[in-house]
Amino acid sequence: MTSAASELERHITRLHGNGRLRVWSLIITFFGDVVALRGGRVALSTLQDAMGLLHIEPGAVRTALSRLAGEGWVEREREGRLSFYKLTAEGRAKFDEPTRRIYASAADRWDGKWTVAVDAGDNSVRLQDQGFVSLSGKGWLRIGGDAGSLSDDLLVITGKGSSLPTGLLSLWPLDEQAAIYSAFIGDWQDFGTTGNLTAAEAMSARTLLLHDWRRIVLRDPALPDALLPDDWIGHKARNLAGQTYRDLMQGSEKWLDDNGLPINTEPDVLEQRFNVLRNIDN
Repeated sequence: MTSAASELERHITRLHGNGRLRVWSLIITFFGDVVALRGGRVALSTLQDAMGLLHIEPGAVRTALSRLAGEGWVEREREGRLSFYKLTAEGRAKFDEPTRRIYASAADRWDGKWTVAVDAGDNSVRLQDQGFVSLSGKGWLRIGGDAGSLSDDLLVITGKGSSLPTGLLSLWPLDEQAAIYSAFIGDWQDFGTTGNLTAAEAMSARTLLLHDWRRIVLRDPALPDALLPDDWIGHKARNLAGQTYRDLMQGSEKWLDDNGLPINTEPDVLEQRFNVLRNIDN
């Protein structure tokens, strides 16, 4: 067994050792990373094969798909005895913003604008989901000047200001996020050369990498560089994620080609993922 294959087995063991396995979340990762670029739908048997690479039983895949269908993420199509799944229109809409954040090479340039919302009702969950942090009481703050589609019972104010008092940064748990990024680096920095992996192993590693990265980056408050420390560890973690992903691309794409998925209809989109890596010190 190569060092990379041995590391892969360690990652699979870690996946199954982190409490109850959320198969539905792995399937969402696979849909966003693979299926979206290959016709938008996938055969149940192919999806079971992909999850089987991670030692997940076919029955667990069917159960997870039932949950995702019930929540409006996917829908089933039948062709004879074969079942296929694709994202619903609602599911595709839910992917747009997360996809951009997952595969971005760097944070968007910030224009210095902020949005302040004063909540006269009880919109805390919705505000948190849209990236606001509580200022205590009824006040909420979000980076960026796009008010978006907020409730009518909110007073929304936008303005510009690039100078943020140091104490206000405590609203975002940067120390916690830095520890999460550090753990990700620790998990993946010794993955080793991926050239010795089989196509199936490369596909397994790609899914696990994206599953780890997706869960981390979508919980990141995504502060602009102007508000982050110069040596922000998140940049190093993104570099590592991007380089490992690109190293796995050839082998994993071969597995997908060989296992019944339609040809990639958006090769340029795939090629641009994590395309520009930061020039930072290791």
